[in-house]
Amino acid sequence: MRAVVLGIGNTILTDEAAGVRAVEMLEKTYAVPDNVVVIDGGTSGMEMIEDLSNLDFLIVIDVVKTGAAPGTVVKIAGDEIPVFFRRKLSPHQIALPDVLASLELLDTMPKEIVVLGVEPISLELGMEMTSTVAEQIPVLVKMAAAELVARGYQLEVLAAPNH
Repeated sequence: MRAVVLGIGNTILTDEAAGVRAVEMLEKTYAVPDNVVVIDGGTSGMEMIEDLSNLDFLIVIDVVKTGAAPGTVVKIAGDEIPVFFRRKLSPHQIALPDVLASLELLDTMPKEIVVLGVEPISLELGMEMTSTVAEQIPVLVKMAAAELVARGYQLEVLAAPNH
């Protein structure tokens, strides 16, 4: 069983950094087994095809615009996934739908995808996330870990998730 936890975001656009910051914290908080790869996807695109091919499980962590209150954490899974990618809920979401479409064409689509996201407040130029979104990073990390554990991946806690 192969899984990837993919954090997406642009670290110079305030809350847009949430996905990247979450995977950084995940790596500091948990020792993941060899069959789980944690990727800081930044704003990457098609170069991720190989890493995302033939996975059993893909977790994407990102900021999402669902219309919920800022700082709201959301989980998008199952039948909601195609709708999520059609509606372009993530501000930079040009690359990932293209990558997934290519994986589908190549018949190497991940067997299961879960998107964990947080509603942003600011996507302005800046290195600091808003405190509302930053406070949700440990929540996203715990959610990602729980998703992996629920599917039988063995994680070892290294440290308690904190800011």
